[in-house]
Amino acid sequence: MIHVENLTKYYNDFCAVDHINLDIHKGEVLGLLGPNGAGKTTTLRMLTGYFLPSSGDIRVKDLSVYDKSFEIKKMLGYLPESAPLYHNMLVADYLNYVANIRGIAKDKRQARIKKLVELCSMKEIMHKTIGELSKGLKQRVGLAHAMMDDPEILVLDEPTSGLDPNQIIEIREIIKLIGKEKTIILSTHILSEAEATCDRIVIINKGKIVADGKTADLKQSVGRERAIYLSLINSDFTAASETLGTIDGIEAVSKLESPNDDLLNLKLTFSSSDDQRAEIYNKIKATDWILMDFHQEAKTLENIFRELTKEN
Repeated sequence: MIHVENLTKYYNDFCAVDHINLDIHKGEVLGLLGPNGAGKTTTLRMLTGYFLPSSGDIRVKDLSVYDKSFEIKKMLGYLPESAPLYHNMLVADYLNYVANIRGIAKDKRQARIKKLVELCSMKEIMHKTIGELSKGLKQRVGLAHAMMDDPEILVLDEPTSGLDPNQIIEIREIIKLIGKEKTIILSTHILSEAEATCDRIVIINKGKIVADGKTADLKQSVGRERAIYLSLINSDFTAASETLGTIDGIEAVSKLESPNDDLLNLKLTFSSSDDQRAEIYNKIKATDWILMDFHQEAKTLENIFRELTKEN
């Protein structure tokens, strides 16, 4: 659907996007993640034809942004982080205005607006001015604007930025519903949001792609270090360290703070991908220690994000 090849963007001497290669498939919901200044918004603006690349190419259905930019824009709906709305207009008038400038025929205009009003749950606000709406409701109007002419591809830049938790859930459900029919590319800082909404995640840092794949695959491929946490009674750190430190693949046995002197809290760090929990349990069972807690740290998208974007 979308082929990105060696995409690069300079602002004077600063390289904002550095030779990105990416294929986005039809019907995919792709999340673009990265810290501030990583190049997310610049990438989205090039995908929408708002910026031309300094070098490289973007092809949508085999059409290049260099000579077929207008045809590509017809396939796209774009919602920037701050939706460009006319705050003094009624929602109903604004949507009718957008439908008109998008070239939707008069006999089809009301049916299209009605469908978007139902999809974005805007029935109760149609006769309110946009300026009096909350940010979450303004985002819904912006989404309706972006989808007015039923584009094949929807590009959303931080669609949940600044929203409260209830509004985030509402926008997430709308995006998931839209994603059943369209290709969606969205950027976000909310990692749990990307994990819940996106089929695939691309993490960008300093203008380069540092990870690309499904969340489950990223958890397996990014970093091998794992941690297991234990809480023991009737043991001391020296004995526990000597006993558990003999297990293959262990990197370190660390003592953690405990709310009382009788409880020994430990962190076992492993570099191996093998599951050593059975061996740990058997080692403890052979002693008179009492096991109060035993759990393995799950690698989350937040862990992966921090690991891939942290400074050296």
